[in-house]
Amino acid sequence: MAKYNQIAEKQLHQIWSEQDFISDLNSANGESIVVLNPGEYNENSGGPDFKHARIQIGSLTFVGDVEIDGDYSDWKNHGHNINKNYNKVILHICFSNRQKQNYVYTSDGRKVHSISLENNISVDNLQFEIKLAGKKQINNNINLKCNSEIQTIEKEFRRKFILNLGVKRFENKCEKVYSRLKELKFISDLELKEPVIRYELTKEFNEKDFTHSDFKEKGIWKQLFYENIFEALGYSKNKTIMKKLAQNVSLEFLTQFSNDERYLSKLESIYYHISGLLSEDYLQEENETEYIANLKNEWKTISKIYDGKKFDETQWHFLGQRPQNFPTIRISGGIKLVDAILNKNLIGTIIKKFSEINSPKALISSIRALFIIKANGYWCNHYVFGKESKVKLNYIVGLSRADEIFVNVLLPYLAVYFDMFGNETLSKKVLKVYNEYEQKHDNKIVRDVSTNLEIAGLHKKTIYSQGMIEVYRNYCSKNRCLECEIGKQVFT
Repeated sequence: MAKYNQIAEKQLHQIWSEQDFISDLNSANGESIVVLNPGEYNENSGGPDFKHARIQIGSLTFVGDVEIDGDYSDWKNHGHNINKNYNKVILHICFSNRQKQNYVYTSDGRKVHSISLENNISVDNLQFEIKLAGKKQINNNINLKCNSEIQTIEKEFRRKFILNLGVKRFENKCEKVYSRLKELKFISDLELKEPVIRYELTKEFNEKDFTHSDFKEKGIWKQLFYENIFEALGYSKNKTIMKKLAQNVSLEFLTQFSNDERYLSKLESIYYHISGLLSEDYLQEENETEYIANLKNEWKTISKIYDGKKFDETQWHFLGQRPQNFPTIRISGGIKLVDAILNKNLIGTIIKKFSEINSPKALISSIRALFIIKANGYWCNHYVFGKESKVKLNYIVGLSRADEIFVNVLLPYLAVYFDMFGNETLSKKVLKVYNEYEQKHDNKIVRDVSTNLEIAGLHKKTIYSQGMIEVYRNYCSKNRCLECEIGKQVFT
């Protein structure tokens, strides 16, 4: 099988995901390897290929990440051995292992089994994957399996199915909001600090019956809104770490600085130091502007009272991002919105507008404007610390991101809020706005699904575009065709 030793990693990803092997997997020392769960494919450009895998090696079961390389040597060639993002890898997979080595080592010195799949994959399957990969390189558009038969399904059926999925997606977001609200209430009552160990909030939490009166405290609503905004600002690749940053830098902690005349400067110092983005690389004299010097000076005092978690620069994704989506820029926008939440009654302003403005279009326009943030100061001509940009940045949160915050954060948040306090009129108004919302921008998934299902035009309305994202992510991309209402009709 030497002719296939240059197999692309993407083909190995597919084979691993489907567990399409012709023989059992074993470690170099003969221990049986049983894949209980291959993990979730990591679509980000950084970090291991599969996350949250469960693998039994011998008599022990491991939970963690899986990294797949073309050859054993790629572990070092790609720098995984010195990258902290790979410290949770539990199994290293490669196609070939010319070095005949049985283990790789993480940056913290942990020894990890490495196995070659060269003798576990059939030649026919390998040729098929190579041919399939070649076709994908020619056309990278999404092609749904049902596309060739889609006209056999009535257009109205397709429309209603996508509409229902758009509603379901919204309900799922509301449930997520409510779940986190309960966590925040429980944490607040016990006077715990984030992060509670992966929210294993004890049997008491699981058995607690929450009532509406439990959620009258404004602080937990503000913290919830803040966390979800930061998650949305993280875009796809930095969503998780942005939310963790908001959970660690709580609004309660920030409130103690709200009356300080250098309040915004303190906020910037807090976020950029705790995030790890203001690293020592940018603190050398030749790069040190007055702005950076001020952030350093503020941190000297703040660091004495902050005893929470700090992040590392390597945990953030810059590669493959447009500069305006860099985490440095997104955090800058988040700081302005934190100021609006704490000092300018942002949530109260939004609720007031929802109560008083009857026209959905006027309401959307008025509230969306609250999330659009113009660039100023240092971040007008910098995308990262210490490197001036030739291109001026006009907005740190633009129209497209404001749309995302409105649809994915604000509407589910308000739906739960109004329902919690029995305001049926405004609850219905939230759904009406969701029904009528038209985002200014779409994405490739939405465009391609719309084309494949031959329902062009519907994707301009948010409720349908959300339904298209739902069908693709939960059915099409996971080959769950026979669980999809359209797939059932096409393939059975």
